[in-house]
Amino acid sequence: MAVLRKLLPLLIAWLIPAGGPSSAVAAEFYTEDLRIPMAEAGPQGLEAFLVRPAGAKRYPLALLSHGSPRSFDDRASMSAHRYYGIALEYARRGFAALIVMRRGYGTSPGGRVDSVGGCAKAAYLPAATVAVADLRAAIDAMARRSDVTTSGMIAAGHSAGGLATIALTAQAPPGLIAAINFAGGRGSRDDDDVCNEDGLAQAFATFGKTSRVPTLWVYATNDSYFGPDLARRLHDGFRAGGGNATFIAAPPFGDDGHYLYSVASRPQWTPYVDAFLRERGLLGRDILGLPETLPPPRQLNEAARGEFARYLASMLPHKAFAVSPNGGYGWRAGRVTAEEAQRDSLAACLKWSQTCTLYAIDDHLAGPLQAPPTDQSARARQ
Repeated sequence: MAVLRKLLPLLIAWLIPAGGPSSAVAAEFYTEDLRIPMAEAGPQGLEAFLVRPAGAKRYPLALLSHGSPRSFDDRASMSAHRYYGIALEYARRGFAALIVMRRGYGTSPGGRVDSVGGCAKAAYLPAATVAVADLRAAIDAMARRSDVTTSGMIAAGHSAGGLATIALTAQAPPGLIAAINFAGGRGSRDDDDVCNEDGLAQAFATFGKTSRVPTLWVYATNDSYFGPDLARRLHDGFRAGGGNATFIAAPPFGDDGHYLYSVASRPQWTPYVDAFLRERGLLGRDILGLPETLPPPRQLNEAARGEFARYLASMLPHKAFAVSPNGGYGWRAGRVTAEEAQRDSLAACLKWSQTCTLYAIDDHLAGPLQAPPTDQSARARQ
């Protein structure tokens, strides 16, 4: 009972729509794992994840860019799936949201190709050029799809992804009509300690000389990576060069405002995005509802229903929930494929019961045609 009481507020906070226009009707969304072709990334290409409304039409692209951890070793554990909750917010607003992992992040090959070099003389423009090349490869791939259009597209990025997004506007590809920078920058090696601040400011000033796309800049006043004074300096330099930017000094968020741009804080940042998009005629009257909340399996007791609430609240695809006739269950999230999530959730359930079946896969009930993977199919994936 106590577990359920603690979990339900989290689930409810996620299910209640953020401020602004909304629709009470739950919507369906299409997701797809992708590899973006790019010669410099080798045969593997770039890791990417697409989220869009389920309708049969072409949706304008929202190109989403991730940050860069302070420790190089942490790059390998990054995943496009971890940005699903962010991407879903853009999909709810009618975009085909693509999270692309730049070279050297997640499973995208590249090593230290975007290195800024030594701290004292950190060179941000060459690193930004690498990032822009990756984003352009993603745009080119999306332009060839029948369900995505790059006409009327937007770009948005956080931290190093914010810098990459602003750099993209300086070499704006055809069809890019707006960009959003959340806490953009690079070179933070510790709280309030940025490598070569002058060089970073000069990079943004350089972008401003050729950038004419309308941009929104959002920095929380308690950002430990790029504090208020530095954030203003980056913005002012960009504007001085001719860049088109609207700056928002957002109120403090949690212990570190650098993480304002997250799923948990969407009621804080989505109104900024909505106002910016609305001013440019890029936001319709209604925002699509979140995926329909699935009912818990009937055989679960109250404590187990709390676990199902945790499953629903998880924003880490791919995931699956398995149940047994006597109320046993098992679930796993954050798997590379839906098939892997199904296999692992069934294995978890079978530890407690002799018979288990799939109940949910990602945000949908498991239908009769969604059979669990067999040992043969699992071997085929190895």
